[in-house]
Amino acid sequence: MSQDGISRAVLDQAVQVLGNVLSFQHPADSVLSRYFREQRSLGQRDRAFIAESVYAVLRRLRWLRRLAGFRATPRQLLLAWLVRGEGLSLRRLDAALNAEEKSWAGEIKAKEVGDETLGERTDLPDWLVRRLSARFDEEGLIALARGLNRPAPLDLRVNTLKMSRDAVLAALAESGVEASAGAFSPVAIRLAGKPALQRHPLFLDGAVEVQDEGSQLLGYLLAPRRGELVVDFCAGAGGKTLLLGALMRNTGRLYAFDVAERRLAKLKPRMARAGLSNVHPVVIASETDGRVKRLAGKADRVLVDAPCSGLGTLRRNPDLKWRQSDVSVDELVLKQAAILDAAARLVRQGGRLVYATCSLLAEENDAIVDAFLAAHPDFVQLSAAEVLAKQGIALACGDRLSLLPQVHDTDGFFAAVLERRQS
Repeated sequence: MSQDGISRAVLDQAVQVLGNVLSFQHPADSVLSRYFREQRSLGQRDRAFIAESVYAVLRRLRWLRRLAGFRATPRQLLLAWLVRGEGLSLRRLDAALNAEEKSWAGEIKAKEVGDETLGERTDLPDWLVRRLSARFDEEGLIALARGLNRPAPLDLRVNTLKMSRDAVLAALAESGVEASAGAFSPVAIRLAGKPALQRHPLFLDGAVEVQDEGSQLLGYLLAPRRGELVVDFCAGAGGKTLLLGALMRNTGRLYAFDVAERRLAKLKPRMARAGLSNVHPVVIASETDGRVKRLAGKADRVLVDAPCSGLGTLRRNPDLKWRQSDVSVDELVLKQAAILDAAARLVRQGGRLVYATCSLLAEENDAIVDAFLAAHPDFVQLSAAEVLAKQGIALACGDRLSLLPQVHDTDGFFAAVLERRQS
């Protein structure tokens, strides 16, 4: 793609990728990654155009279908985005379009959109509008949608076992990367752009990891101490595990449980790069696995970052709003309750349990915690704001953490801090 216009070849490639993504058979990021691996000759500018265009269409899909027609092809959706969302002139698209497409694009550029439903105004499916309307009024829902429909910034977490945040900021500045300290997390850095970091010395040396600032706060809610026995119950690829290990100063024992062996396998090279030797990854069959039961009543701290709808991460994963459904959320709620119940059995008297999701739905958040507390009188809730304040983090979040993209400029996160009573 030249600076002056878009070539037909690169537009065709973007349409091909978009068509694959809109089948919703696989996550959008994995479809793009696979395509770029196969098309190694693609330049950086063309890759950026393809990725940004695909994500933009996913974010604004409902509005674009209202504009271009519900049966619009991937090509028509992409053209509608370029001429209306991006505001590109037809001159810039001249080399990419035939006469019929130019005529259609001109009509779309001038088209008036009539009265829109709330789902169309927010680019959310109706089932999600209905569920979110229990928590947000119309004005609040529109503000939330605006926040979710903006691309996410790139955040780093500093590995304090290797360097201080000030030292990392200085090193980034020296290498020409514009960055600033995060607003909340003591180890967060926000980058001004989205530079490629995989080969940056700070990344290769394990001094930084990519991690949303909101996600980092979950580690500070758990607040593990040196020498403790800590469990990351749903560790995944281990982003939060690495933070917990650093907060423990590489002492004690930190178990990283997950049911997905492939995800957990990604943790081992990250542990080595981070210089952590206190982490023990364990693949479990389910939350009732015997290796889980052996730790009953022994853990000082347990983090449950539960499998969820992921709707708080729509800035990064806009396809999730089209891939999830009422049915999938109801299935997740049953799983979340079972996982929290199983994880709670590991917590010793006086120990701490943190339940967290990257969901915006009350069903996956407050309802799960309320039901758990009602069924487990041996647990009490601690104020999330007070737990963070004790670590020098000023965040007026009340008893339960609730982060929103339009308010905090982080992904959407929920967390509750629970403590097992001393008998």
